[in-house]
Amino acid sequence: MPGIDFRQLRSEITMAEVLDLLGFAIVERRGDQVRGPCPFHEPSPRGKHRSFSANLRRHLFLCFKCRAGGNQLDLWAKLTNKAVHAAALDLCARLHKEVPYLPSRRPS
Repeated sequence: MPGIDFRQLRSEITMAEVLDLLGFAIVERRGDQVRGPCPFHEPSPRGKHRSFSANLRRHLFLCFKCRAGGNQLDLWAKLTNKAVHAAALDLCARLHKEVPYLPSRRPS
């Protein structure tokens, strides 16, 4: 199984693209920070459904209720219940982007 350049993948796929794939409903926006309902759990019955926060510039997310957090690839992996490698392949396919494979290393 060829390795994936995860650093390059994270630089080419944005948090905004992943949130868009999820159909994330932004409830509040302040600059690069967006908030809304957490995609990992049911919203609180008496809340404003903004426990989930994502920074679109830094490509990070955090839910203040369930404490899930990470980058855009972590978000996709957790939501699709896939290992990071499989989630990366799936995300590239859904966004019609080439998978940034690492150069193969051949023994000398």
